[in-house]
Amino acid sequence: MMVPIAIIAGLFFIFGFVTWINGSLIPFMKTLNELTSAQAYLVATASYISFVFMALPASWVIKKIGYRKGMSLGLIIMAIGALVFIPAAEARTYWIFLTGIFIQGTGMTMLQTASNPYITILGPIKSAAKRIAIMGISNKVAGALANLV
Repeated sequence: MMVPIAIIAGLFFIFGFVTWINGSLIPFMKTLNELTSAQAYLVATASYISFVFMALPASWVIKKIGYRKGMSLGLIIMAIGALVFIPAAEARTYWIFLTGIFIQGTGMTMLQTASNPYITILGPIKSAAKRIAIMGISNKVAGALANLV
């Protein structure tokens, strides 16, 4: 029982880290691409807007394939988003960076949509709130570490 919970804690750490690191990218993107502040904050917008547009489709996919496969698919989509940074860096093209961030956000949407309810079924319902709180701590520790990177 502890191994699946530890794996989910690792996933919460991953999407916490990725979420918080996006905020750290804003000043670098602004300098690298000579952007206005409004343009630079599209980094956060590209990430969070994916939750708005992709939450319902993610829930439909997860309903069809299940929580575990949904989490795996979320990680794959996040990895694809990260790989988009390679051509974006080579071309130094801001919209390609934003596309990669949106794709990563889509993967995080899938991952969170699957992992949040999954952690509640990994044990007695009485302790579900405690498990979710522990996952939140994992997420926030990742956020603190992301700011140090």
